[in-house]
Amino acid sequence: MTDSARPSSPRGAALRRLFASPNPIVIAGAHDGLSARLVEEAGFDGVWASGFEISASHGVPDASILTMTEMLDRARVMNGAVSLPVVADCDTGFGNAINAIRTVRAFEAAGIAGLCIEDNMYPKRCSFYPGVKRLLADTDEQALKIRAVCDAGSPDFVIIARTEALIAGWGLDEALRRGRAYADAGADAILIHSNQSTLDDVARFAEQWDRLTPLVCVPTTYKAATVEQLSRAGFKMIIFANHGLRASIRAMQDTLRELREAGTASAVEDRIVPLSEVDRLVNLDQLKADERAYLPPDAESVKAVILAAGFDERLMPLVSDRPKAMLEVRGKSILARQVDTLQQAGVRQIAVVRGYKKEQVTLPNVRYYDNDAFEESGELESLLRAGAELSGAVVVMYGDILFDRNILERLLQSADDITLVCDRSWPDTRAGREAAGCDLVVESPTPRRHHRFLADAQPVSVSAIGATIDPALATAEFIGMAKLSARGCQILGEVYRELRELGDDRPVHESPSLRTAKLTDLLHEVVRRGHAIASVGIYQGWLEVDTFDDYRRAWTEVG
Repeated sequence: MTDSARPSSPRGAALRRLFASPNPIVIAGAHDGLSARLVEEAGFDGVWASGFEISASHGVPDASILTMTEMLDRARVMNGAVSLPVVADCDTGFGNAINAIRTVRAFEAAGIAGLCIEDNMYPKRCSFYPGVKRLLADTDEQALKIRAVCDAGSPDFVIIARTEALIAGWGLDEALRRGRAYADAGADAILIHSNQSTLDDVARFAEQWDRLTPLVCVPTTYKAATVEQLSRAGFKMIIFANHGLRASIRAMQDTLRELREAGTASAVEDRIVPLSEVDRLVNLDQLKADERAYLPPDAESVKAVILAAGFDERLMPLVSDRPKAMLEVRGKSILARQVDTLQQAGVRQIAVVRGYKKEQVTLPNVRYYDNDAFEESGELESLLRAGAELSGAVVVMYGDILFDRNILERLLQSADDITLVCDRSWPDTRAGREAAGCDLVVESPTPRRHHRFLADAQPVSVSAIGATIDPALATAEFIGMAKLSARGCQILGEVYRELRELGDDRPVHESPSLRTAKLTDLLHEVVRRGHAIASVGIYQGWLEVDTFDDYRRAWTEVG
């Protein structure tokens, strides 16, 4: 593949700019996204995807036990967590030159800035493991591997060639011979490694280095050396390869020991960060912002208001001692069934507006609001009593309906500001029900006519709503269940205030006054002012208990 045909490496280009700058490049080791982010926050120039740290975090030695895929997965995670260049410690390239070619292409495709390949024989052993015999690759073969990986990457991808000659005890001359061979093969930088306690060996190497290829060092054992000293000695990149992991091990050991001995979390509170710091590091605020921008409200954040204040004399004497929301259907009241269904769908914050026989409405884990003027007022007045709940996404429903859970779940999925559940079986079932005072709906565009309704691909809006709509023109029946977004709540509030300014005693749509207005009256005024109301279409699957016949049907049909 020609240079022009290879994909560019933006992080690699950023790393090359660092190599071209006059200052030393200082990077630090990491093993996952969080540790990489801590490296970035500490102000380092890049992240070293440390083979030692990644292996240790898997609970295994740094001895070519992990596969290329496992190492790549961690490097990819680190790269996604930071904006810095990530340099991957790729040991021997996971095999010969052919394996190393695949390694380069895979790591560059993952966005990694560059990688380091050493001349240990496979399987490698960590440079600092004591008592391990070192076998180095043939110099000519390793130089061919370096040439292969340089040819495999794009011009921006950085290849660091590492020699273990000093650690293997082969001496300075052999280290220089190998470093020169790898530089001549095209390596972008040469890493000379040492396990001595002083920087003398690597400093002598740098002093005798006679190529323009920059040098890299890892001051793990010669720990007293400073970045300034190493830079003056001739090293362009300094890697603090594993200190973050080693610090975290010490901290975890001490913390866990103290927890076990003290038996209380308070014993370690002064040595651990608060949860809020973890939230900051993992960008929790960004997650919340994205959820607000791009997701419909989570059911956990949706509230519900059930309007159950009214009295219906058509159900006397069944409701002589209780409101109809508390009528039992197969051992459980209508209201209890509604609350159960809401909770099963993830809606936990539930409010009920009581009125008639309010002392009989005592379900647990529910907030209550009372409309003691239920005899002279309508549903809108009851909704206003629960006005404190209308500050975010909220489901509003009548307290006398039974419904399948899937209807509620479809409503919860709506991202519109105001959404009504509309039963489109009305044209097929209206015969004999036209005098029942149903809340009818006209939708636009007219939805498809068929049984066992399936949702239309295009959005459907409510263009008219009320009990006096011509039944022949109605496309559906409003079942008494709606969902409002935060903006939807604002719209209802704005329209209500406009109606108040016109006068409480003035007729509102189908009601003689604002005080006696129904919910559908307010919805009509919302539509009349040009606000959109969406329709979630269903085909049956619900029941309103208004009459003895309805109540008998409920006992027959509800499981």
